[in-house]
Amino acid sequence: MVDWALFSRTRTELGASFVRILGYFQEDGEKAVARIEDGMHRRDATALILPAHTLKTEARQFGAEPIGALAEKIEFAGRRAVENRLFPDEILPAVVQLRRLFDETMALFAAEMNPLAQRRPAFGRAGTNQEFGRI
Repeated sequence: MVDWALFSRTRTELGASFVRILGYFQEDGEKAVARIEDGMHRRDATALILPAHTLKTEARQFGAEPIGALAEKIEFAGRRAVENRLFPDEILPAVVQLRRLFDETMALFAAEMNPLAQRRPAFGRAGTNQEFGRI
């Protein structure tokens, strides 16, 4: 569900700003999902495009590829609908799935960011810092 290597690389690159920017992603992502749901409810294809595009790009920066792929599907369906003047009713399951996927991914991010969580060992390392000094 999350490319943890990409997540870690982004975390390293952003340094001290990472937590703040991840918080922005969570806030913006929540709004984007709500705007997509609202656009679907109102049958407004134009309203699907920008929030789906934004969510796609931001999710992929944090390694949340399934969200990115689903948002891309919604974005492209919205663009086709605007061009063809036919609302994309067939993407309703994807819009419903997007909410669940976003919430699950945010829960994974929160668990990973919890300072009390036990971390996965890095490649080539054995044990965790909880093992240090033990016989």
